[in-house]
Amino acid sequence: MAIISEDDFHHSSNSTYRTAGSSLQADQEALLEKQLDRPPPGLQRPKDRFHGAYIIFFSLGIGSLLPWNFFITAREYWIFKLSNCSGPATGEEPKGSDILPKGDLSEPLRREGRTSSEGERENADKEGEESTVVPIHVRVLASLTVMLAIFVVMTVLVKVDTSSWTHSFFAVTIICMAILSGTSIIFSSSVFGMTGSFPMRNSQALISGGAMGGTVSAVASLLDLAASSDVTDSALAFFLTADVFLALCVGLYLLLPRLEYARYYMRPVWPAVFSGDEQMPQDSANPPLVVPGSSDSPTPPLRPILKKTAGLGFCIIYLLFITSLVFPAISTNIESLNKGSGSPWTTKFFVPLTTFLLYNFADLCGRQITAWIQVPGPKSKVLPGLVLLRTGLVPLFIFCNYQPRVHLQTVVFQSDVYPVLFTSLLGLSNGYLSTLALIYGPKIVPRELAEATGVVMTFYLCLGLVLGSACSTLLVHLI
Repeated sequence: MAIISEDDFHHSSNSTYRTAGSSLQADQEALLEKQLDRPPPGLQRPKDRFHGAYIIFFSLGIGSLLPWNFFITAREYWIFKLSNCSGPATGEEPKGSDILPKGDLSEPLRREGRTSSEGERENADKEGEESTVVPIHVRVLASLTVMLAIFVVMTVLVKVDTSSWTHSFFAVTIICMAILSGTSIIFSSSVFGMTGSFPMRNSQALISGGAMGGTVSAVASLLDLAASSDVTDSALAFFLTADVFLALCVGLYLLLPRLEYARYYMRPVWPAVFSGDEQMPQDSANPPLVVPGSSDSPTPPLRPILKKTAGLGFCIIYLLFITSLVFPAISTNIESLNKGSGSPWTTKFFVPLTTFLLYNFADLCGRQITAWIQVPGPKSKVLPGLVLLRTGLVPLFIFCNYQPRVHLQTVVFQSDVYPVLFTSLLGLSNGYLSTLALIYGPKIVPRELAEATGVVMTFYLCLGLVLGSACSTLLVHLI
């Protein structure tokens, strides 16, 4: 499929590139291996008026992660509900849970959430094959509706006395987490696949929105630590916020097709074959030639997508592997060297500030930078080089004041400044490099494969998270 012209300027659905004398020519050509997005006669490419589509995708990105983050942020609430407590909830950790040792649900919740989502994550590539069988609007609205229903149920149960049926409540919680995890994966991969047909800035908006969801939940957790005296009130605030935002996401998604800008990029695309220097645009008034056999099956070809995105897939998998290897298993156990001072900033607030809030904010900044700077390119060897360079962050975190230490007793970095610096580097590099790799994927394939490619890129991301999370347990035992 030859679609690259010999003009001084190339046009894609995202940018205009000059090729003469440019050292980035290979990268630019990689983004032009898809069909040119030139409007046919009589149809002008509309503008995103008032950045409406960008705001909608950013909000959908927040909605994809904010509810889940709120679900696991309410740690004290889960401890209270599963500790056979029927008295007033005070912020103090209850004792005597007959379900969990020391009444601590936080790690089992994360572990169960990780386990329940692995099945969905391992089958994300299969979802890419079936994405044309179930329409995307059905997948998105159905997943949002299920997520909203789960949070409504959990919100109602906040003020219900469950002390007489603690085990049943625990079972309900685990089932809700499994369903929530699965529907969240379906929603995220479907929406990201859809943005593959839009200019890259919309994919970037969706990804940045996810980071904003993490940042908001980290801020909410800090406010809860500082001001809340009743854990059920905190949980009620978390869950009600999630309810409202999920309902808002439903409304925003229904509003999206009403935007002229969105309708332009959501219209059906016909697969086409070009040869030589032929430059028939994908939006030509005459339907382009159909690929032989393409009408026999609606399933997009998975093997060419995997082959085309193999390099970017490695970058995404390894990026998320290193990130989840360190965060949160290692970083949340790094204690302040001044913990003995008794200051709340070195005890109660140290981990929420230096780990969760700082990492999520740095990650958000890294993702947002890609809205203006998009280097290195998709075929540059610098991109995988930078990804591999992040491996050096692992020993840096290990030799901070990680506690408890059994095998490695040496603490090299004798200052609280170091974990702050390392966490900032981890979040910033993760946000910037992962966003670049994710938004490049759907742009190096023909537009009719963009949605399926977006789902495949989400599969790479989830696979990296699963591998890193699994290996983080081994790393903790080695320390």
